[in-house]
Amino acid sequence: MPPPGPDPAAALYSAVMSTVDPILLLLTTCPDRASAERIAHALVGERLAACVTRLDGAQSTYRWLGEVTTDAELQLLVKTTASRVDDAIARIVELHPFELPECIAVETRAGLPAYLDWIRAQTREDTD
Repeated sequence: MPPPGPDPAAALYSAVMSTVDPILLLLTTCPDRASAERIAHALVGERLAACVTRLDGAQSTYRWLGEVTTDAELQLLVKTTASRVDDAIARIVELHPFELPECIAVETRAGLPAYLDWIRAQTREDTD
C-alpha cells in the first residue's frame, strides 16, 4: 500500500489567501436589533459586504467617559474586502447610534477558496 499523501480535499479548506483584494472580517457591535438590521442591510445592499452575521447575546465591558460599564449588544461579523473596508467603516459610522462604534478589521489568512471568491464577487463595485 502506498504511503498516505496529502489529502486533495484539504486544499479546499486551507488555501492560503491570495494577495488579490484580501478578505477582511470587520467587527462591530450594535445596542439593539433595529440598528444591527439597518447596518447589515445597508452594507450588503450597497455591496460593501457580502454577508453580515448578527450574533445576539454579546456582553461588552468597557470604559466610557470615566465609567466602567457592561452592556448587552449584538456582535456583527462583516465579510468584506480590503478594497471596500474603508467605505464599509464610513457607512457603519454614518448609520450607527453610538458616538464611537467599534470598527476593527482583521485580515483572513485562509478559507474555502470558492467562498472567498464569492465574497469578492458580491462586493465588486461594478456588479449589479
